[in-house]
Amino acid sequence: MAASTATTPTTSNLCFSNSHSLFQHKRTSFLCAKNSIVKRKCKHKGAVTCMVLEKSSTAEPTKPKKQNAYKLQTLTSWLLKQEQDGVIDAELTIVLSSISMACKQIASLVQRAGISKLTEVHGAVNAQAEDQKKLDVVSNEVFSNCLRASGRTGIIASEEEDVPVAVEESYYGNYIVVFDPLDGSSNIDAAVSTGSIFGVYSPNDDCLLDLEDTTMLDSVEQRCIVNVCQPGNNLLAAGYCMYSSAVIFVLSLGNGVFSFTLDPMFGEFILTQEHIQIPKAGKIYAFNEGNYQLWDDRLKKYIDHLKDPGPSGNPYSSRYIGSLVGDFHRTLLYGGIYGYPRDKKSRNGKLRLLYECAPMSFIVEQAGGKGSDGQQRILDIQPAEIHQRVPLYIGSIEEVEKLEKYLS
Repeated sequence: MAASTATTPTTSNLCFSNSHSLFQHKRTSFLCAKNSIVKRKCKHKGAVTCMVLEKSSTAEPTKPKKQNAYKLQTLTSWLLKQEQDGVIDAELTIVLSSISMACKQIASLVQRAGISKLTEVHGAVNAQAEDQKKLDVVSNEVFSNCLRASGRTGIIASEEEDVPVAVEESYYGNYIVVFDPLDGSSNIDAAVSTGSIFGVYSPNDDCLLDLEDTTMLDSVEQRCIVNVCQPGNNLLAAGYCMYSSAVIFVLSLGNGVFSFTLDPMFGEFILTQEHIQIPKAGKIYAFNEGNYQLWDDRLKKYIDHLKDPGPSGNPYSSRYIGSLVGDFHRTLLYGGIYGYPRDKKSRNGKLRLLYECAPMSFIVEQAGGKGSDGQQRILDIQPAEIHQRVPLYIGSIEEVEKLEKYLS
């Protein structure tokens, strides 16, 4: 019997005889539609038609995997990651965690201030001869107690205290923490945005208490005043917590600005914004223009310039809350400038360098902005006293530099 000499189509080329071409054509069309492939007809010996399937260059890209909607990064886990990466040490992680706990407690107090009668005047004045409200005193206690309990702070300095306090309960803690426990409390009964501001300075051996030292605490405090008065350039971390429609914790460790929002369901701060950058310019200014007649003439010209529509017909918008944290947070996100200048009543302005101006300037510079007293960078100023006041102009770098030209 003669062997068959028929040529068998190679399956690698997907060749089929004419008798199967119709069936294969349909099958191929189906594959084309399903797998995004194209057909190329070719001639083979014996008038065999073959279909070659090729990948289409226009095939849809692979869809990225959906992120887990339930995967949230808390402030605690974020701080631990920073510690893991060597940005901060374990001691500072504990200090910042204790500050966040204080802010949670104060947020709860603020929300219930009217019900708990905490908006009333306490009957005393603070170190700056300002009337204290009950909520000021309670907030200061909350902040101080949380820092003491952390066991990692050697010195704490508050806007509400006459002198820095040596934390005698934790002799081995040596971080210096400065804070304004409740900024904007004068408007708390009107439910205006308020906040807490803080800064953390590097350890200083001169401020450590010696277990064998029999010196009176008063002399230790006096020695520590000098050590607490450090320029903002020495800050290791700074931040604020805003108590408003949401409780927002903003923090910088010197590697950018990060924002966390308190989730009342979990009772945790959740990371909501990373590496915040302030716009280089803005069309919003925040000054208390009720003091306009008390200002320097050069500053008046600057404000008049902002109000002038000019060729564009669009003057700057004025937005002033009266709470540094609230006004600053808006400026950080939208751009523009916030200012609290010196005037005829307050020769150095009203904001404190150590507790307010330096921490906020540290944050704004990390976001690409600028903080100035009108002539020099806030972070370069060496404090001469604990409660030193300075003028503050802070916000978008182009806006602050424009103001400096007017004041020069």
